[in-house]
This record gives sequence, structure tokens and C-alpha cells, in this order.
Amino acid sequence: MLVLGLESSCDETAAALVEDGRRILGDVVSSQVAAHRPYGGVVPEIASRHHVENIIPVIEQALAQAGVELADVEGLAVTRGPGLVGSLLVGVQVAKAVAFARGLPLVGVNHLEGHLCAVFLDADEVPAFPHLALLVSGGHSELIVAHDFGRYELLGATRDDAAGEAFDKVGKMLGLGYPAGPLVDRLAASGDPRAVRLPRAMRGRGLDMSFSGLKTAVMTHVRARGLPSGQPLADLCASFQAAVVAQLVEKTVAALEKRRLGELVVTGGVACNRGLRAALERQAKERGFRLFLPPPSRCTDNAAMIAAAGYHRLARGERDDLTLSAVATLPL
Repeated sequence: MLVLGLESSCDETAAALVEDGRRILGDVVSSQVAAHRPYGGVVPEIASRHHVENIIPVIEQALAQAGVELADVEGLAVTRGPGLVGSLLVGVQVAKAVAFARGLPLVGVNHLEGHLCAVFLDADEVPAFPHLALLVSGGHSELIVAHDFGRYELLGATRDDAAGEAFDKVGKMLGLGYPAGPLVDRLAASGDPRAVRLPRAMRGRGLDMSFSGLKTAVMTHVRARGLPSGQPLADLCASFQAAVVAQLVEKTVAALEKRRLGELVVTGGVACNRGLRAALERQAKERGFRLFLPPPSRCTDNAAMIAAAGYHRLARGERDDLTLSAVATLPL
């Protein structure tokens, strides 16, 4: 089944053509980073306007890349939440219009399920069910047992800031610009992770996480010592990243052991972080679990993962009608 996926949950306008939930034929992402950089973060109204301008050209580019016509598409999948409701509505309305005009089956997809399905795209090896997933992004930090496509169990989540949000806010605090997460990661590579003593939150307290206090600790450090530059800046970035990674790894290993699972999928934008990848690769080698890390382009927001998740809903016979709408806080 050839599925057209649409993604517009935040500041990426994306369309993709995916066959049978696995093979990517066309995949186009239009970034809005330049539009939001002057404001230090995503401005919802600007994001919505850019989606309106970009979504039709992005769909046309994806079809051209795949070498197919709209008439070849057999199903539509669109992100319906969670996300910025104005941004989501653009994708949902376009998907409904195409589905109505072409008489195609339509499904709304949870953005988080899309991330969980990214590991199955163009992959030689895929995880078996059940497996554990660590989903870490700008808006979410969750430990999830994937029992099957469409069957998920939440084990733990952040109680305040998501890990990616903490990266971006700390980076902004340090004057690194937007998006700050990749810049923190880059600076951390040349820093000493033991240079600045920062707290490790929620140790020994179940599988939930917390990153707000860590962000406050960095702010307190900067207020006391001034805005760092050069090596001290790299050291602070390395120390902050080490504290985030330590918590994520500790909770993930505890979840694997608690549920006796032997396979781990890591996905979401923070899964691109080199420090986190390296730490989990070490743990996998030491503890003997299988680690699945999608390539960075599959970890960040894209429509191929939405098409993949949508394929499985369509294959189960699920359908949404034209009353489908966006939901800003849609639970998995």
C-alpha cells in the first residue's frame, strides 16, 4: 500500500510517500529554522503561516521525488497531534481535502507513534515486539513499551521539562542561538563533563524524569560566575549534557531490567545527540541488549514516520472521516 504522509506539528512542513510502512519512495522536509531564529524559538503564528505557504509545494516535491502521481496514492496519513494546534490544522485540513477529492482512506496519526515507527523505515534489521522505546524530543521524554503497532504502554515520563526543551533553554541562556541543542552537543565534545558539578535528578525514584532543576542549576552557575566563553563554555555544556544523559541512561536501563526486555529503540530529536548515543552504545555492549538507533534524519520530525504509522492503522481497517481535527495534547 502506498501511503502519503503529512507532518506539520511544529515548525517542519513535511510530506512523504512510503510503501507498506517500510520503503521510503519520496521524503521532503521544509525547515523553518531561519524564520524562527531571530525570536530564539518557535513562534506559533509564524509557523502556521509558513505551513500554509509550503505544504502544497512540499507534497508536489515528494510526489516528484517518488516518481508517482497523486492517483497512485492508496491512503493518507496526517499528524493530528500533539503539537501546535494552528500548525496541526494546516496538515489536517489539506489531508481531508485530498482524501475527499480523491476518495482515499484517511487516518490521523499520533506524532509520538510516528517517532516509534521511524525505526522500521528502510532498515535491514528491526526490533521485535515487545521492546522498550526511549522517546526524547523537544516536547517529550518518555519510556514506552511497544507491544505491537498501535499497542503502547507508558512506563515513565518527565514531570516538567522535556530533555530537548532543557537543551534549547540552556543553550539560549548561554547565548548559543536557536536551535541550541545541536550547538550544546558540539561544544560538549571538547569540554570536560566533570568540570561543573550539576545535580542528577530523580535518582532511585521510579522511572519518571525531571530536567527543570538541572536547567535552574545552570542558571545559578551562570549568575554566580558570569556568561562563560571558550573552554569554560565547552566545559559547562559538557557538564550539562552529561547530567541529562546520565538521567536518561539510568532510567532506560532500569526500565529494561524491570520489564526484562532485551531490545531498545531510541528516537526523537534528542536521539541525534552524540553523547546520548555513545552512552547507550556502551551500555548495550556491557549489558547485552540490542540497541536500535534510527539515522538522525529519521529521529527529527518527518512525514515518512507518519506514513509508516498510518500504514498500520490503515492495514488494520481503521479509518477517520472528515470530522477529523487537530488535538494539541493528544495522548499516545
